[in-house]
Amino acid sequence: MASDTGFILRTLFILLISCLVKATWNTKDYLKREHTITKPYTGAGMNIPLWDFVGTTMVTSNYIRLTPDRQSSQGAIWNTMPCRVRNWELHVHFKVHGQGKNLFGDGFAIWYARDRNQLGPVFGSKDYFVGLAVIADTYSNHNGPHNHQHPYISSMVNNGSMHYDHDLDGTHTELAGCTSLFRNSDHDTYLAIRYEGTTLKVSMDVDGKDGWTECFKVDGVRLPVGYYFGASAATGELADNHDIISMKLYELDLPESGKEEEYRGLPQAEVFAAPRDHIDDPKGGFTSGGSWSGWKIFFVIVLIIIGVIVCGAVAFVIFNKDDPTKRKRFY
Repeated sequence: MASDTGFILRTLFILLISCLVKATWNTKDYLKREHTITKPYTGAGMNIPLWDFVGTTMVTSNYIRLTPDRQSSQGAIWNTMPCRVRNWELHVHFKVHGQGKNLFGDGFAIWYARDRNQLGPVFGSKDYFVGLAVIADTYSNHNGPHNHQHPYISSMVNNGSMHYDHDLDGTHTELAGCTSLFRNSDHDTYLAIRYEGTTLKVSMDVDGKDGWTECFKVDGVRLPVGYYFGASAATGELADNHDIISMKLYELDLPESGKEEEYRGLPQAEVFAAPRDHIDDPKGGFTSGGSWSGWKIFFVIVLIIIGVIVCGAVAFVIFNKDDPTKRKRFY
């Protein structure tokens, strides 16, 4: 009887394990190789099949370096195949490192965008872009309080009409963001971008725990099919090595009820990050956005003129009083 009980328990245990394994691995989520780049990178010569690289990008056997630890560099890689997958998850294995201890920059961006291979001021790619940018910003350009540290992960959805403001670190146009201390990490660093339905979710793995930590999640994001994946980076007066080790795209397996028709309009987002207090940079002196209004400037100028006149009058009186040649003499 005991042996029969043991046999039954072992059988149930094996069935349970089989069910768990099946639940974990029996899925239609699968790697889209045409949108994936992994080692070894190169094909014939220095070409990367289905990928272009521009600017300062350098391909080695272990990584793709978008920018070296050198000032004023821009580099990018772009997939040559437009993505027709409606629901996807992109895993990016990256590394940002350099000699700088306190000052370093600028950062990199992962793109799902309409236009490709165009270098520009937004972390190595064009401004007024059309698509999605997930930005890893390593340097704070803003003089006022951010309420967060850097490095900082954020996202921006653009239909081509919005400018990315570096002076404010894009805080007026971001959807959401989080702090992530990925620079000079002793562990492998990963970023995951998941787009399902109209929900955008970004997660990080930078602590060597082999598990995702949610950075932010935003609903109401609409992205069309047919755009391109890419990665770009830039340095200015400050620098860092920005390396891409792999980018893997997975098509998500969703029930029929969770699938929507393909969206073919311009990218759009229903909400942006909650507004925060900002202090405008005093670069141009008195600015309309600062604490000096037009009336305040006018009264300051009037007071300065009055002060000059009063000082001149006082100086004139003192000069004439002390000069003996100006005094009248009575005989």
